[in-house]
Amino acid sequence: MEPSTKSIPMKEILDAPLHVIGFEISEISPQKIFGYFLVAEKCCNPFKVLHGGVSALVAESLASMGAHVASGFRRVAGIHLSIHHLKSANHGEIVYAEAKPLNVRESIHVWEVNLWEKNSLNLGERILISSSRVTIKTNMVIPKNVKDAAVNIKKYAKL
Repeated sequence: MEPSTKSIPMKEILDAPLHVIGFEISEISPQKIFGYFLVAEKCCNPFKVLHGGVSALVAESLASMGAHVASGFRRVAGIHLSIHHLKSANHGEIVYAEAKPLNVRESIHVWEVNLWEKNSLNLGERILISSSRVTIKTNMVIPKNVKDAAVNIKKYAKL
């Protein structure tokens, strides 16, 4: 069963770089972050396919968001990203993304993030575009100048 594509209102900017590329988040929980985006001109390399850096941006953003929720809204920081680009996504296609935790500990999380498109012949089948592992440092102290950083995400997280 595919996750819902009903998205969180775009007026709520949960992650500024994701917002810039038009990424729509539709599920936030400590067990999963899910969303999708249209491969627009601003997401493409000169060959009109999804830029690998955009895939990496989505992977680190979703894993960080998930670790932030799973750690009780503590400050987090990405410390390692490994990504495999398996297939191109063309300009105008919709790409789905899902982040799930593989290992959650007190100070380190490891998340898997997959980007895929739906098979036009079999809509239940996922065609993998990229697969990533993201290691996140968690439970860091939130500085006073950004103490409200979690306000928007707390509104939508399913805890």
